[in-house]
Amino acid sequence: MKLLPSKIILLVIAFCSFNSFSQSKKQWIEEGDICFKKKDYSTAIAWYLKVLDDTTVLKTAAVLPYEVKTVNMKFKKDSLKNSKDSVKTATTDNKEKTKGKKKETLKQKAPQNYVLMQLGHSYFLNADYSNAIATYKQCADKNIEDAPYYYGQALMSGKNYKEALAELDKYVNSGPANDSLSKLAQKKEAGCYLALDSTQVIKTMQVIMYDTTVFNKGNSSFAAAYYKDSPKILFTSARKGNTVLNPKKEDPEYLCDLYSSELVDGNWTPAINIGAPINTSVHEGAAFINDKAVFFTRWSDENPNEAAIYKANNQAEKFFQPQKLDGAVNVKGYKSMHPFVTPDGKKLIFSSNRPGGKGGMDLWMCDLTESGMPGEAKNLGSPLNTAGDEVTPFLHGPSGMFYYSSNGSTGLGGLDIYRSEYNAIDNVFGIPANLNAPLNSSRDDSYFIMEKAGLRGFLTSDRADCPGGNCYKLYEFSSKPITFDVSGIVFDGTTNEPMPLAMVTVRNVHDDDDIYYVITDEKGFYSQELKANSDYFLKAQKNKFLGDAASHTTKDKTTTTHFEQDFFLSKIPEGEIEISGIEYDFNSAVLRPVSMESLDKIVDLLKLNDNLSVDLEANTDSRGNDAYNLKLSQARAQSCVDYLVSKGIDVVRLKSKGNGETNPLIKDEEINKMKKKSPEWEAAHQKNRRTALRIVGESEIKIINKGN
Repeated sequence: MKLLPSKIILLVIAFCSFNSFSQSKKQWIEEGDICFKKKDYSTAIAWYLKVLDDTTVLKTAAVLPYEVKTVNMKFKKDSLKNSKDSVKTATTDNKEKTKGKKKETLKQKAPQNYVLMQLGHSYFLNADYSNAIATYKQCADKNIEDAPYYYGQALMSGKNYKEALAELDKYVNSGPANDSLSKLAQKKEAGCYLALDSTQVIKTMQVIMYDTTVFNKGNSSFAAAYYKDSPKILFTSARKGNTVLNPKKEDPEYLCDLYSSELVDGNWTPAINIGAPINTSVHEGAAFINDKAVFFTRWSDENPNEAAIYKANNQAEKFFQPQKLDGAVNVKGYKSMHPFVTPDGKKLIFSSNRPGGKGGMDLWMCDLTESGMPGEAKNLGSPLNTAGDEVTPFLHGPSGMFYYSSNGSTGLGGLDIYRSEYNAIDNVFGIPANLNAPLNSSRDDSYFIMEKAGLRGFLTSDRADCPGGNCYKLYEFSSKPITFDVSGIVFDGTTNEPMPLAMVTVRNVHDDDDIYYVITDEKGFYSQELKANSDYFLKAQKNKFLGDAASHTTKDKTTTTHFEQDFFLSKIPEGEIEISGIEYDFNSAVLRPVSMESLDKIVDLLKLNDNLSVDLEANTDSRGNDAYNLKLSQARAQSCVDYLVSKGIDVVRLKSKGNGETNPLIKDEEINKMKKKSPEWEAAHQKNRRTALRIVGESEIKIINKGN
């Protein structure tokens, strides 16, 4: 059939329009990917939305002034073929190649799905979690590879933990090709269970967004730092009045500067921009300050994949020209951020994605010279660093506790704050613990700092919604005063029945005035408050019973702690108590070293039971002269008494008694029936050669009330 000329013209016009329309969408995708690469997620969102709906009016938006976003998304490499973002890509499992032909990427085979995933990533990285959830759900409904993982992660950030569990479980059970994401999904499942466990919430802690006229003014405020030992805070903020070179082209509300405020008569003074030479027309933030210098992070929107730590000497709060730290800390093309100097001024801890780490941002440490310049940086390794991001270090000097934020360990969502005990002598960090809610939320929580007393401090979070996504804000946390106490029940060690009217002594081993005497009630129960930073010795006593003891410490405890301690008292035995292991030199009363070890146990027994008087009895076998044996046994018994007295036991409580061969356990009549020199015969004599303890007196245990 021959087409009419008019129809041919219309068909050509339609084909050209379609081809032009497709080329436009390809260009829009490229523009979106370029913005994504530059971390300008809000503008990337506008381009991706235009691809999905070409009626969308393109509106560019300023990049939120976060101090180098550190969320580690674990993207598959093929999803970012033309957008090599600084967030860590997947492992070598995702570097799939086919023989003779490269695997077709999502962008090539399904560009519409690629754009939808990129849109979800952009929303998430821009902290617009509600739109991220909706977008990732569409991706999951379309069965786009790995979409359930990202959907579950976004649901966590929206506090939808039960729904997140279902999605993450579905993803793990699907046997995904991306082993890296599968392992990460299992960690996030554990995080959901943690968030749903109400028993993990610190009920004595309160977290509130801080003052909006001083601190949280403007688009974002974060990274509070104590200003030496004074009641002054140094923090980062993007607000009107920040340093710009060209006010007509640059918006100060989207540039970060360092500010300070001081607590005077219970009120914070207006925030002051610390100005030049620290603040410039690029971003400055995440600082640490002491009486010698200020260390801070500087970065530029022109190169979002690089950030560097600078140092400016400080003399009476007058700052000299900052210097960029050398290659020991800053590596070209990478980010080094969040400097913190240990209280002794000898080490610098910072976060960086430089080569040699475990993945994403890692924590690093280097020694500082006397002039404050860094030596070679070393990765802090496990158990702190993970394949995710570890950032914002802080060491609390009084407690020795190290705090930082991570999204690579089991958490509630986003960056969570963790605590690890730091051994400064061996430079070793303990297993980190998640601080849980309310310090942590479903979103990013970082920049934890705490005053010396440990009762209040600051953190940064994007937990509160704000226009266009979420913004970092400063939060203050406070807790009820940390308290310590011990309680328990005193039992009869034979019957396991509770023992009323027993006395429990609670003594601070370093403070003679800090001693308490508590009497158990009719149910055998006792309780006593304890002081912070103290070592305690506890003992329970009752007449006609041997005492029981325990010890506890409140040192290095940074949270309210209750100690449970039960005691079990056994009845005082009648007759002699053989002391095993007492040996003497041949034909001598000199104690051998092994004997002293055995007698040390008697010292402990007598110190615990300080109301008892005892006889120390030495016995020989029947061989040898009777008179000589009696004299030798008396000398040996006295050696034992002398040793106990040397260890602090009052001589009035002790009596030595040498029985010679007059008090055998096995009589000669029985020994004479045995074969001479046989093992049985030797063992019988050995049993008679013994040292024993006999409790011969007991004073009344006085019921003491403190203050009497």
